[in-house]
Amino acid sequence: MSPRGPVAAEAPATDAASLTPCPEPKKGQLANALFGHAEQSCGQAHFIRPTASLPEYGQDVELRQLEAFVAVATELHFGRAAERLHIAAPTLSELIRRLERELGTPLFTRTTRQVALTSAGAELLPRSKVILDEAAAAKAAIRRVADGEEGTVRLGITPPAAPVLAPHLINLFAAEAPQVTVDLQRMWLPNLLDAVAAGDIDVALTCGPVLEPAGIATEVFCAEPLVVGLRPSHRLAGRDSIALSELAHEVLGTAPKALFPAWALAQRQALETAGIGPPAIELADTDLAAIRWADQRDIDWILLIPSLAAAHTQTVIRPVAPRQLVPFTLQWNPGRAHTMAVARFVHCALAADLPPGWYTQPDHLHHTEQDQNPAGPPPQSATPLRCGAIRGADAMA
Repeated sequence: MSPRGPVAAEAPATDAASLTPCPEPKKGQLANALFGHAEQSCGQAHFIRPTASLPEYGQDVELRQLEAFVAVATELHFGRAAERLHIAAPTLSELIRRLERELGTPLFTRTTRQVALTSAGAELLPRSKVILDEAAAAKAAIRRVADGEEGTVRLGITPPAAPVLAPHLINLFAAEAPQVTVDLQRMWLPNLLDAVAAGDIDVALTCGPVLEPAGIATEVFCAEPLVVGLRPSHRLAGRDSIALSELAHEVLGTAPKALFPAWALAQRQALETAGIGPPAIELADTDLAAIRWADQRDIDWILLIPSLAAAHTQTVIRPVAPRQLVPFTLQWNPGRAHTMAVARFVHCALAADLPPGWYTQPDHLHHTEQDQNPAGPPPQSATPLRCGAIRGADAMA
C-alpha cells in the first residue's frame, strides 16, 4: 500500500515521469495548483501532479468556512477548534474539506499526532483574518445604522426655523444620537415641499400650516407667539400688549414673498386669523428679521416672532392680545425614509422639550390643552432639555 496518504490515494495512477521535484509555492498561488502530499522516493521529496484535471467547483467560499479554517489554523487541533466554534467535530471537518475542494488545494497536513498548515494554508490565514474582521466590522456598522445609532438625516428648513428651532432640535438630537450626522439644508418653501416629496431630503421643517400631499406625513407640533414691532414714537408703544384690530388701518410692512415665501405665508395666515386686512407695503429689507424696517417711513408696523425679534434693538416689541401662535410644521416621507436615524430624529422633534416661550401643538407628543389657551400663561421649559424617550418605530408609523 502506498504511503501517500488519503489525498494521493485518490489520484489517478502515475508513473515516474509524472513525479516532479517539489516546488516552493509562490505568493498568491492558493487556488492555482493542487499540491498533493509529499512522496519519499530515493530520499527526495516529490509532489504528485495528477494528469487528470481537477473537477470545477462553482461554489463560492463562505464566511463560516473561513471561520472554521482560522479556528483550526489557530488551535492546530480539530477538537479544540470545534469547541471554540461550538460545533461538532464532523461538521468542522466537512467545512474544511469543502474549503479545500473549492480552493483546489490542501490547507493542512494531518497526522495522528498533529495538524500543520501547508504553504497555501499559511498564505490564506492572514487574508482570512482580514476578511473576517472586515465582515464583522461591516455587520456591526450595518447594525448601528439599522438601530439609528449611525447614519445621516437630511433636514431641510425654511429661514424662520433657522435662528432658534432648528439648532435647538439638532442639539437635542445630537445628545441622543451623537453618531448620527444631521445635514442641514436651508431652502425656500416651494423647493422644500418638492424635496421632501421626491426624497431629496428626509425631513422638512417650516413655519405655518402647509399643504399635506398624499403620502407625506405632516405634523404641526410647536408654535411661537406672534408679536408686533413698532417705532418707539408709535401711539401704542406704551402698551403691554396690542390687539391686531387696533392696527387694522395702519400700514403693515410685509415680508417679500419672493425672498421669504414661508414667512410671508405665515403672516397672511396670522392676519386672516385676526380677521383684518391692513394696507401693506412689501419691505425693502432683504434680512428676514427686517431690522431696518423703520427706514421705510411710510410703514407703521411689522409682524415678528420672538426668534426673529431678538435681533432688534431700536424696535418696540409687543405681544399680540389675545395671543396668536405661529405654528411650525414637520414633514417627512415615510415611503422614502428608509433609515432608523430618520425615525429617531422625527420622534426626537415631536417629543422635544421646546425652547423657552414656545408652545406645543396638537401633534406634539407631550401637548397639553393649556398651551392652546390664548389667555393662559406662557409655557415653562423643562430642565434639562431632552428629546424624550426615543421610539423610532412610533415616529415612522
